[in-house]
Amino acid sequence: MDLHSGRRVTDPRLEREWPTHRPAVFGAAYRITGSVADAEDVVQDTWLRAASRDLGDVRDLRAWLVTVAARRALDVLTSARARRVDYVGPWLPEPLLTGPDAAEPVLLDETVGTAMLVVLEELTPAERVAFVLHEAFAVDYARIGAVLGRSAAACRQLAASARRKVAARHRPAAPAAERDRVLAQFRAAYENRDETAMLALLDPDATLTTDGGAAEGLFAARKIISGMERVARVLVRVTRRNTLTLTPAEVNGEPGFLIVRNGRVIGVDTVTVADGRIVAYRRVLNPAKLGHLSR
Repeated sequence: MDLHSGRRVTDPRLEREWPTHRPAVFGAAYRITGSVADAEDVVQDTWLRAASRDLGDVRDLRAWLVTVAARRALDVLTSARARRVDYVGPWLPEPLLTGPDAAEPVLLDETVGTAMLVVLEELTPAERVAFVLHEAFAVDYARIGAVLGRSAAACRQLAASARRKVAARHRPAAPAAERDRVLAQFRAAYENRDETAMLALLDPDATLTTDGGAAEGLFAARKIISGMERVARVLVRVTRRNTLTLTPAEVNGEPGFLIVRNGRVIGVDTVTVADGRIVAYRRVLNPAKLGHLSR
């Protein structure tokens, strides 16, 4: 406390170390909420909480900040899940650009990938928090228990349950060279409206998920489309009716595309590749989830 002004002075340690720890704070909040906007709000709340507190007794500042962010993100997630009951069409996480020019630095690993975030959405909020904190940030179960209001043993069980569910639903990422090759070939087939070439790149059981929310005038299917023929037919039909360009971009730590129409980004595509073919194609078109891309 500043004795002359009566104003609390931010801990110099926090000001010194915050730039180093901020990507972890944002990363934890984003993995838990699946929302860039919500994660940014959590980061701000975490800073304000830390700046108003005496941190003299905090040994591991990174772990403390991450758990503060996780507690707030859990509240946000719980509220968001209630709202998603009425969401129109499939829900996908907000895409996060993670290339060299990304506006929001974030610690990257497999847990930030779009495919993983889709699987995390199927966990209970408590499982999701336990999994993210332990697997992505190596937070011990006692600290996780403080976030969730449960014992360390209970949090260990939550994380184990989450790992089993993730293992059953999540495909490990294909090698980077394989993904780059498949996506380059797919981009050429897409922009040439070559359905035959596209079919050769799709797994027989491929799925197409488009998230347009309730926005009008978008070419977003209200249900997940399954089967290589149907997926190829829909994608080709869309690009025949619209002049669209796919621009390669790093999205959530993996290669993807920005969908550009008349010089403006109107969507983001992410892709899961396995055994040389596309097994899942995800397209975010909801304008509410793309606003941060133009900042």
